[in-house]
Amino acid sequence: MERREYGNTGMQVSMLGFGAAEIGFIQAEARTIERLLGSALDSGLNLIDTGECYGDSEELIGQAVGHRRSDYYLFTKCGHGKVAGYERPDWEPSLLEETIDRSLKRLRTDYIDVIHLHNCSEDILRQGDVIEVLLRAREKGKIRFAGYSGDHYAALYAVQCGAFQSLQTSVSIADQEAIELTLPEAARQGIGVVAKRPVANAVWFAPENINNERHQENWNRLQKLDYDFLQKDGEAVLKTALRFTLAVPGVHSAIVGTAREGRWQQNAAYLQNGVLGQAEYEAIRAVWKERAEPDWRGLG
Repeated sequence: MERREYGNTGMQVSMLGFGAAEIGFIQAEARTIERLLGSALDSGLNLIDTGECYGDSEELIGQAVGHRRSDYYLFTKCGHGKVAGYERPDWEPSLLEETIDRSLKRLRTDYIDVIHLHNCSEDILRQGDVIEVLLRAREKGKIRFAGYSGDHYAALYAVQCGAFQSLQTSVSIADQEAIELTLPEAARQGIGVVAKRPVANAVWFAPENINNERHQENWNRLQKLDYDFLQKDGEAVLKTALRFTLAVPGVHSAIVGTAREGRWQQNAAYLQNGVLGQAEYEAIRAVWKERAEPDWRGLG
């Protein structure tokens, strides 16, 4: 598994990271998660991404691979009140401080490599209070780097304000706003970038089962874009989609979520011959520029 320099952080991250949202909501046994994550780490993955609002995800990671803490970089998120189990408003500074401490305990670690403010609005970012919480946590050694997770103009402000060393943003064959809006500036600032939802939730496998707005929007966009390769079988489309996202300039890692044992290794196998070549990449970009609607912003 190829590793890439993560901006100016000094971290060398695997091209594929493990997105741990799904495991937090399926009520899986710790032993199952230990096999899932342990096999991924053994195969070369070294980036695990989770969030305080992902159910039991943090606790399961701590139980499963807390004893292997030196084998991976650990990213989590903060910012939520009720979704994270608190009867408190989102983005309340004292809430963020509490959830950071709770994340450390859940993850069974004394430091977190990156904490991302998760989908915080530009207005709240500009007030500065939430950024100060992360800076204080960094001064105390609780986190190594501050990050922002989100899209559109809030992400652009986060990149430009100088407070963050990491950006997690949506990039896929169905979601390319960031390629022009934020990623060039992130590269200039030396910010590490993780692509979230890099395969557009793989909605082509079972469009009849789509049951949320983001998945539906990905599907609607793909119908409009009508890439030639969408006529191939589902796994071939998945391979192309993943290799496209990791060919995007400025993207260092792509977070793929799964609760299926062996799925991560299968995704890694798609990258054995590298990312998309320049001609294939530019062909996908050309279709996007021709057919994408002007209001297709990052899906968050």
